[in-house]
Amino acid sequence: MGGLFGVVSTSDCVADLYYGTDYHSHLGTRRGGMAVCNGTGIQRAIHNIENSYFRTKFEAELNRFHGHFGIGVISDTDPQPLIVGSHLGTFGIVTVGKINNQEALVQRAFRRRSYFSDTTAGEVNPTAVVAMLVCEADNFVDGIKNAQDAIQGSCSMLLLTEQGIFAARDRLGRTPLTIGCRNGAFAVSSETCAFPNLGYDVDHCLGPGEVIRMHPDGWTQQAPPGNRMQVCAFLWIYYGYPASEYEGINVEAVRNRCGAALALNDDDVVDYVGGIPDSGIGHGLGYANQRRLPYRRPFVKYTPTWPRSFMPQNQTMRDLVARMKLIPVRQLIDGQRILFCEDSIVRGTQLRDNVQILFDFGAKEVHMRPACPCLIHPCEFLNFSTSRSTLDLAGRKAIQKLEGAEDQFLDEYARHGSQKNLAMIGQIRRQLHLTTLKYQRMDDMVAAIGLPKERLCTHCWDGSSYS
Repeated sequence: MGGLFGVVSTSDCVADLYYGTDYHSHLGTRRGGMAVCNGTGIQRAIHNIENSYFRTKFEAELNRFHGHFGIGVISDTDPQPLIVGSHLGTFGIVTVGKINNQEALVQRAFRRRSYFSDTTAGEVNPTAVVAMLVCEADNFVDGIKNAQDAIQGSCSMLLLTEQGIFAARDRLGRTPLTIGCRNGAFAVSSETCAFPNLGYDVDHCLGPGEVIRMHPDGWTQQAPPGNRMQVCAFLWIYYGYPASEYEGINVEAVRNRCGAALALNDDDVVDYVGGIPDSGIGHGLGYANQRRLPYRRPFVKYTPTWPRSFMPQNQTMRDLVARMKLIPVRQLIDGQRILFCEDSIVRGTQLRDNVQILFDFGAKEVHMRPACPCLIHPCEFLNFSTSRSTLDLAGRKAIQKLEGAEDQFLDEYARHGSQKNLAMIGQIRRQLHLTTLKYQRMDDMVAAIGLPKERLCTHCWDGSSYS
């Protein structure tokens, strides 16, 4: 998906910027970037981080960076930050989101005889499109509003200017931004896990569409938040970091509650509970505690070198990384009835391989409990799963098998406990060679998060969303 971090300070901000941005590395493995405003201009560096971590690529360059304002990004799409010269002055920009109407916006710009110099694989850089929209206005705040109004999808952004850092959350709040404070400095971050070790305390969660300007003396609201919010529920279930919180709600606590909800109505007899590393661990601990079952690790993740597996664009490489990073422990598997909690089942290809390994190592039974309902709609608002077709989703593939078409009766398939829902789950269970498969109920997942359903984006499960 990607993550943003920015800092303004009365002293040099580079160390905070470096480490704060690095704390977003779980959100992407393609590119990392930093830009610093030092009073004479903006310094920038962008590196490919597909084969090496953010810290290793930027550490050697830190001595040449100096300044009191800075922005950083972990991007799973285009190179960022961009440095833009315009009638508003020179500014840096980083973004997170997805622009569904990008082609229309690009063609509109071409009709106005505008041009884009930043392209990636022949495509216009989405951040360049956002910068173009910002520059259509007479000031930064109006420009940000112009961009948010024009973009279909979502876009949160940070602008690095001589006036400080402008931070704007996307119009419906699908991706979070939070302000942290400490003596002499303020920071803004996608992930609050970046704050504690740098000495920042959470000061303010930006609302949907809210725009603020940060400077070393504090921050001021430039545009108020809107009334409607659709924060992505998957932040808590899957790709958020356990130590982070969004809307004041901690990720690990939600995962523990999700696991407990899965356990409440489950009576299958098993020997112990495990969690698919990493995000399934919190769900698994909640399940095990609720049922008073042992929690064990039949798969151990090899963390020193292997990055997250869902990021590589090539499916073969994704599967290779997933297989190499999880090491089975035969003594904990042989002859055991194992129940796993998993954050979700998206495609199911990696999970099927993992299940087969368990049976190859002597498991008697393998039960699976995903912490969310079955995904049957691709994400339309973030860059999560953008490389996958609809039929890559395990749910849609099962519907195709049952109906002969992958887009039939989707509302009925999404309804927990319906005949079609149970048939879809049975098809997925057989495909994955599982002993049992039981998904989380939507209302239990929403209750575990603790926000009203209308303030959550649940599109990938039930097709429900604002636009």
